[in-house]
Amino acid sequence: MAATEPLPAPEKVTTSGPPEAEAGGALTIDLGAVEANWRALARRAMPAECSAVIKADGYGCGIEPVAAMLAKTGCKTFFVADLAEARRVRAVTAEPAVYVLNGMMPGAGPAFAEIHARPVIGNLVELAEWDAFVAASGWRGGFALHVDTGMSRLGVSAGEAAAVAARIKSENHGITLLMSHLACAETPEHPLNDRQIRLFREVRLLYRGIASSLANSSGIFLGSAAHCDLVRPGVALYGVNPTPGRNNPMRPVVELRARIVQVRNVQRGETVGYNAAWTATRPTRLAVVAVGYADGYLRAASASDDSPGAKAIVGGKLCPLAGRVSMDLIAIDVTDLPDGGARRGDIVTLIGDEIGVDDLAAAAGTIGYEVLTSLGRRYHRVYRVS
Repeated sequence: MAATEPLPAPEKVTTSGPPEAEAGGALTIDLGAVEANWRALARRAMPAECSAVIKADGYGCGIEPVAAMLAKTGCKTFFVADLAEARRVRAVTAEPAVYVLNGMMPGAGPAFAEIHARPVIGNLVELAEWDAFVAASGWRGGFALHVDTGMSRLGVSAGEAAAVAARIKSENHGITLLMSHLACAETPEHPLNDRQIRLFREVRLLYRGIASSLANSSGIFLGSAAHCDLVRPGVALYGVNPTPGRNNPMRPVVELRARIVQVRNVQRGETVGYNAAWTATRPTRLAVVAVGYADGYLRAASASDDSPGAKAIVGGKLCPLAGRVSMDLIAIDVTDLPDGGARRGDIVTLIGDEIGVDDLAAAAGTIGYEVLTSLGRRYHRVYRVS
């Protein structure tokens, strides 16, 4: 008898937030796609280690489910913004290293030790405070040293990094990672990329034996010169295109659907929504949907007489917004649908199918990062793992 293919693993689904029947919208997060994206980025970066940036509530996708899934997948290093996020990671996984990108606030040393987190130290005053805490407590959990190579945000200067490099000769120097951050990685031809890579290479020579990290999501696609020992993908894990202008190599992760609460007609010349910014140019049928900027559907995606705004999928057809996005509602022009193509209670797609996160971001004049991290907590959330 011929061998048969194994059956696919059953899909696991969990939910959070209000019940679906009580929510204006449902947000589906495909954790299986997050895992697939992490594995794809890890393969591209080999032999460098692939970590995961899960700050901002896992880029809006939920820090706990993302951390638990990636830890189970094999991710050994996480990056978060602050101690509160580090605590949430530790609530679901004990093993991976957790780095806090915003560093150590005054007096926060004991909190880092309590949850076995590591600060990313970016100035010499902070380093002195950390050393004082270590000397007083005997804590040996380590830290990352952040070197500014061109972002001009956080980090010690290259000169300061050179001045403190001699500390690595001591047995308990405490530096577990040397890192910097690319400013223009999503634009491969930008000259700052090469300058940052070269400057960081010079600093790395002073810290031989210390693991180093430079590449973010887009930086992974700059090639091996940016990979160092550890890469730090963030937004690409959640489906945003790390290679703008080219085909997106990542699987989509989020799907946002919302419910029509009313269908109404307006006459030609009537205006719709706040500020009367959108005027009907024909007899128009509108579907009013129970999602707004309080749910993270950005007001900048609004439609006006001067701007087309975003689109939604209603009855399988792309339909434009009509008027301003308000706090709890949006209006969609469904005039071109057949009679009955949009009814009260029907579900429309705001992200998904033909509308990716980057598409909605472009319509709102922003980036996928903002769309994802704005996703609200009033949605019925569905987490899917296949």
